Amino acid sequence: MAETVSERQIGDVVLDLRNISLAFGGVNALSDISFDVREHEIRAIIGPNGAGKSSMLNVINGVYQPQQGEVVLRGQRFEKMSPGHAARAGIARTFQNIALFKGMSVLDNIMTGRNLKMKSNILQQAVWWGPAQREELAHREKVEEIIDFLEIQHIRKTPVGRLPYGLQKRVDLGRALAMEPSILLLDEPMAGMNIEEKQDMSRFILDVNDQLGTTIVLIEHDMGVVMDISDRIVVLDYGKKIGDDTPDEVRANPEVIAAYLGASH
Repeated sequence: MAETVSERQIGDVVLDLRNISLAFGGVNALSDISFDVREHEIRAIIGPNGAGKSSMLNVINGVYQPQQGEVVLRGQRFEKMSPGHAARAGIARTFQNIALFKGMSVLDNIMTGRNLKMKSNILQQAVWWGPAQREELAHREKVEEIIDFLEIQHIRKTPVGRLPYGLQKRVDLGRALAMEPSILLLDEPMAGMNIEEKQDMSRFILDVNDQLGTTIVLIEHDMGVVMDISDRIVVLDYGKKIGDDTPDEVRANPEVIAAYLGASH
């Protein structure tokens, strides 16, 4: 798929969220939140339901516009990030609720992630001739690499609607990878999975991060997964940041324990 990163090393800050505040009808979803994301790291966002985690991902990729604060992406400041600019800048996103095309095959679903990279116009694509034909074949080759990477060759022609939930989540990841992102936002990638499916997804997330060098920001409720695969964790509670550190430090933070983790963790 891409040149393998043989020794993953966390680099400089590539994404900086500064004093982000977001409200809906007087209800504060995010209140003065600041944290950064470094190149090649796995950065987790955790917190109880309603803490503002998905709202923060929506700010990062431009779905929501904060009333205050700015997003700094590779040194460029954005008071208002748009989804289109985020995608062109190399930010891809999976969603908590799968939004795949259920009647289309796995291969065709993943192909939709290549749309931004297609240069031929609609007419050229419709007649499938010349440059458009060569371009589509090149994109299909890239998609086949993703299918191999995610070990879903055996279902490549299967309609997504026929697949079990865990495999649908893997296809969703494949569609995001088809954009060849430098930053990948994952919104509860393990939600609804059994233990075996979670183990598989954890392995693929680590492989994407380690082998492809992709920076990952993820929301996840399974604390075992978060503590195992994350480099740093930011903790939100009712739209406020109450922790931001390594997994070991977050696990030992009394405020985080009281608000979210509890004694059982």
